[in-house]
Parts: sequence; C-alpha cells; structure tokens
Amino acid sequence: METYIMKTKRLGLRRWNDADLIPFSKINQDPRVMEYFPKLLSQQESEEMIKKIEEKTNENGFGLYAVDLLSKKEFIGFIGLSRPNFEASFTPCVEIGWRLAYQHWGKGLATEGAQACLAFAFNLLRIPEIVSFTAKENQRSIKVMEKLNMKKAGEFMHPNLPEDHSLRKHVLYKISREGR
Repeated sequence: METYIMKTKRLGLRRWNDADLIPFSKINQDPRVMEYFPKLLSQQESEEMIKKIEEKTNENGFGLYAVDLLSKKEFIGFIGLSRPNFEASFTPCVEIGWRLAYQHWGKGLATEGAQACLAFAFNLLRIPEIVSFTAKENQRSIKVMEKLNMKKAGEFMHPNLPEDHSLRKHVLYKISREGR
C-alpha cells in the first residue's frame, strides 16, 4: 500500500520509487509532453532527474511528487514544488510544476493536484508566495496556472537556455498566501 503525502478525489501524491522509472522515461520520451522543453530525456536522464528530485525533497521538505491515478493505482507523472536552479529577478523562490502522461491531459488532473500542492504549501509549509513559469507558447500550462488563480507577473529569458533558443522567452505567474 502506498503512503500518500497528499490525496485528492482522483490522485495520490507520494515519494518516488523504483517502479516509476520506466513509465517516467516514457513520459519524458513523448514529444507531445516535452514540446516546450529543450529536448527529450533518455532513460538515464530520467533516472538522474528522479534522484535529484528525491535529494531536493529531502533537503527542502517538499518536492515534485510522483502522482498515481487512484482508480487504477497507475503512475501518471509528477506534480509538486521545487526551487528553481537558476538566478533570475524572482529567485530564490518556490515553484509549482507538473508533468503528466499525455493520455491524462485535458481531464483537470494537473489543476486538481496543483491545488492540493498549493494548499500544502500555504497552509502547512507557510510559504508566502508560489511561482510558476513556462515557455511563452505553452498555452496548456498557462491555462492551468490561470485555473489556479495565479496572476501573470511578467516575462523573462530563461537563463538555462541559449540566447537563440526558440523556447527561451518564458512567462512568470505568481500567487501569494494572502492574495489567493
């Protein structure tokens, strides 16, 4: 039986386990899911990402949680909180993010899980403000941010991407504990 950090009507958010690697690798190899990321990730890169996520979760007391669809006990991606690993006008900060398998898009699952993460961040962790950002073209993620009542706070050039990269221009959204 899984130990969930958070549960919603349809989702269970938990720490990662070894069984997540293969389905997570498939998600990171799907061009539809990775459309607004610099590249597809290999299985080794996915494994390294899981290790980093777990290290950061241990360090911060929160993280990007593995997500199960409760009705099927099926791993479908991640939703959670992280600290961006770059310097920008809005860092240091805590970011909310998500990455779900394509077949689970359009069902409100990212929004549902992210709402639970925001409640966790604001009510239990007492984090005063949460940000989210994505490539300016990523309308699906922007729509999730807006459904979370996040407000556009500006645009920036992502410092981890080359100056001529087509995805470098990002939008920044924010929500505060007081203003939600």
